Amino acid sequence: MFDIGTGARYFGAEFLDGGPFRGTCLLSHAHWDHIQGLPFFPPLLRSRQNQLDIYAPAQADGTTVGDVVDRMLRPPLFPVGVDSFPGSVVFHSIADTDFALGDLQVKSRLIPHLGNTCGYRIDWNGRSVAYLSDHQQPGIDVYTTTDNVRELCDGVDLLIHDAQYTRPEFEQRSNWGHCTVEYAVWVAQECGVRNLALFHHDPTHTDDAIDDIVVAANQCSAAVNVFAASEGLRFTVA
Repeated sequence: MFDIGTGARYFGAEFLDGGPFRGTCLLSHAHWDHIQGLPFFPPLLRSRQNQLDIYAPAQADGTTVGDVVDRMLRPPLFPVGVDSFPGSVVFHSIADTDFALGDLQVKSRLIPHLGNTCGYRIDWNGRSVAYLSDHQQPGIDVYTTTDNVRELCDGVDLLIHDAQYTRPEFEQRSNWGHCTVEYAVWVAQECGVRNLALFHHDPTHTDDAIDDIVVAANQCSAAVNVFAASEGLRFTVA
């Protein structure tokens, strides 16, 4: 899993009829919209045999994501803590780290956002996926990026990338930690990406508005197949 937002509740329900669950979440950062599905993840509420490993960057002050979750999941903000779940959660701190999950090769790299944030790249059997959910564009109409971002995105089959703002919206919120659709397309083109999933849509954007954004993005990116991430979408990396 990449992050554990509210969609985790529906994803986790798929495992309620099976045997013991052991899963891994590659968490980009500790902002609330990326972790609020944790206390509602069905496998953790079902059996003591179930376990979720969460890999995430520590905070700038050295505080771990486990510490952050412990502060948030307790009264008066929440009735119980993680230790009260039947299933167990194991936190692992990472930064610019290479590691393996079974036969998956994983790269985590710190990328620009507000607070320590990781992007991820997974390589498996000649296929590759990169996930940069929250990525701060350097400035209005500024098209540069970091070596870490290039390393994650270089030649991947699928890039799932922040594309929250239109240019006028970014002018009003240029320091909020996100980027424009144009910047996401530029990153994909610059890094030789094959398919780009626009992600982290602004909540004010309607489905029709996102459809229009995708049409415009494809008109300026002949080398990249651009589409919008949506609930329930399945994409085959081949």
